[in-house]
Amino acid sequence: MKLQLLTILIGCVTIQAAWADRLVTDSTGRDVQIPDHPSRIVVLHEPLLGVPLMDLGLAPIGSYGRTDEGESLMSVDFFQEIFGARGPKPNGVGALGNLDLEKLHALQPDLIIGTEHDSDKANRLSAIAPVYLQNSSTGLVRGFSPEKNLADVVNLSDAFEQRRAEYQQRLMTVKAKLPTYEHQPTYLGLFLTDQVNALGEMSGAAQAMEDLGFQRLSFQDKNDRSGLGSTLIVPVSSEVVGQLNPDVLIILNSYNETDRSPQQTQASLDRILPGWKQFLAPAKEGRILYLDSGKVTTPSVASAEWTLAELEAWLDNQPNKKH
Repeated sequence: MKLQLLTILIGCVTIQAAWADRLVTDSTGRDVQIPDHPSRIVVLHEPLLGVPLMDLGLAPIGSYGRTDEGESLMSVDFFQEIFGARGPKPNGVGALGNLDLEKLHALQPDLIIGTEHDSDKANRLSAIAPVYLQNSSTGLVRGFSPEKNLADVVNLSDAFEQRRAEYQQRLMTVKAKLPTYEHQPTYLGLFLTDQVNALGEMSGAAQAMEDLGFQRLSFQDKNDRSGLGSTLIVPVSSEVVGQLNPDVLIILNSYNETDRSPQQTQASLDRILPGWKQFLAPAKEGRILYLDSGKVTTPSVASAEWTLAELEAWLDNQPNKKH
């Protein structure tokens, strides 16, 4: 009798386990069996994958580029920048590009999420936990669409819809403060490293600007071999920068700069493009918005909200102009 009862219980557990798993197809076309509600997730890219998950209320337990105690080894701690005190400190699983399989295994993840660029290691990592690969490159995804995709994967679609509803309310508030344009307004983001780069579509900043009705400025540059869209940033020649004239020009300082304030961003651009304040039309006409790259470049609703907050503060300090 006891043996029969034990057999039944084991059978029930086995059935529940089967029900708990779902077969999904990731962005690279791989079929992956994942838990219904994964709770121990390791991400292989923190700003592109970890931040969107945290925005849904699901903190990863492990991530690249952190110590065993969870302290960031990168120049920017995206969790802390975007979420402040509630930002998680996941355990490190190795330096960027140098995965520590022992540390990863010790965390006992129930799901590993990487980008399409991790496809070469997916089979090896699958021995530890299911591996889901999510597209992350501009040209393949736009704005905070990766957050929506991840929400579907981890069964948090309701949480995403709630975040999107909160964002839409803030969007309407900021939209009401925009000046009246007699044409569809344009914007362009410039990301400063050791050179000037154009910011692609894959960011909360791009999502917010386009939801406000702005169209990204189109331009041609011989350095732009990827069609301005295959990566987060694309180099732009100094000659082309001098001719750029969007209605709103967004400038962001490098992640490597601990000071990403407007003043330091201007100083960085001074080093790269001396005299830009005299020949760049948006600079002469007060149409430049300085944003913190650590807050607004992730593909998350949170980054879009940071963009709206900074844009609203900027608009409040601008004279009411008709364009």
